[in-house]
Amino acid sequence: MSLLYQIALTKINGVGPVIARQLLNYFPDPEGIFRATKKELLTIPGIGNRLAEAVLDKQALHAAENEIRFIEKHRINAFFRNDAGYPKRLEECPDAPILLYYKGNADLNANRMVSIVGTRSATEYGKSICSALIRDLQPYGVTVISGLAYGIDSYAHRNALEYSVPTIGVLGHGLDRIYPSANRALAAHMLEEGGLITEFTSGTNPDKQNFPMRNRIIAGLSDVTVVVEAALKGGALITAEIANTYFRDVCAFPGNLDREFSSGCNYLIKTHRAHLITCADDLAYLMNWVAMKSPPQKALPVVVNLTSEEQQAYDLIQGAGQATVDELARHLQWPQSKLAITLLEMEIKGVVTALPGKVYRTL
Repeated sequence: MSLLYQIALTKINGVGPVIARQLLNYFPDPEGIFRATKKELLTIPGIGNRLAEAVLDKQALHAAENEIRFIEKHRINAFFRNDAGYPKRLEECPDAPILLYYKGNADLNANRMVSIVGTRSATEYGKSICSALIRDLQPYGVTVISGLAYGIDSYAHRNALEYSVPTIGVLGHGLDRIYPSANRALAAHMLEEGGLITEFTSGTNPDKQNFPMRNRIIAGLSDVTVVVEAALKGGALITAEIANTYFRDVCAFPGNLDREFSSGCNYLIKTHRAHLITCADDLAYLMNWVAMKSPPQKALPVVVNLTSEEQQAYDLIQGAGQATVDELARHLQWPQSKLAITLLEMEIKGVVTALPGKVYRTL
C-alpha cells in the first residue's frame, strides 16, 4: 500500500521533488498527504489552492495503480528516498528525485562511481580517450554512469561492457522504451552487466525538458564527473555545472584550441570548474584511489544486430582491413545516399569508425 502513495506523490500535477519534500516535512508518510483535508494542505508554505486541489484529485492514485502493474510485470525496483536501495550519494542532493525506478544488477551504492559525459558528435580523439580511460580505470573497481545518448555516452557504456566494468544508464523517459532506439541492444546488454535507472514512470516520452533533469541524476550518483569532449553548450556542461553545485569533483580532458568539441572542456578547465586530467592515473590520484585488481583483459565485443545491407558493407570493410567510400560504392553498386545512411547507422551501432579521407574501418 505504501508504494501506491509513494508513486502517486510523484504523479501529482505541479509537485516536483522540492515540493514533495516540503509535503513530507508535514506528514509522516505519503499516505498521510492523500488523507489530508484541503484546509490542512493550505497551511503548508508553498501549497496554494491549485496544488491542494491537485493533491485531492484521485487521478494520481489511479496512475499509480497502473504503474505498479507495470513495474511488477517487468520486475522493476522502485526505491523511495530513505529506502535501503536508494543511492546514498544522490540522497544528499537537495533536488534529488524522491522515487527512482531501477532495473539491473549493478550496485547503486558501489564504492567508486564515475560519470562520463560528452558530446553526441564524438570525434576519434574523444572515442580514443573514452576507451583508454575506462580500460585503465577497470583495476580501480569503478562503476561507470552515463546517459545512454549518442556519442560519448554510448562509447562510455560500450567500453565499460568491453572491459567488464559495471555501467548504469540514466534515462530521460520511462523504462518502457529506449531512446535512442539504436541503443536497444546496448541497453539490453547493460541490464546483464549493469542497469538502467530513471525517475520517470512508464509512458513518459523522451521530451527535451527531461534531459536536464536526467543530468542531475548522472551528477548526483557519482563521486566524480568526467567530461571527455564537449562544446560550449550542451548537456555535458550542464551535468558538470550541476556536479559543481553538489560539491562533487569534476574533471575534463583538454583539447585543441580550434576544435569545437574541445572548447567546452577547455572552458571548464580555464574557469576552474574542472580539474585537468590526461589519463586514468590523474583521476585516481585526484580521488586518492588505489587499484584493487590486476589490469583487464579485453572482453568479447557487444553483439550488435546488423541489417543485411549493413552486414554486406561490414564484411567488405573487415575483409579489406579498411575501405574508402568510393571503394565501397564501387563494390556494392549502391547510390551514395544509401551508402552514407548505412555507414552512419553502422557508426551509431559502434561497429565501424570513420577515418580522415572518407576511410572506414571496423572496430
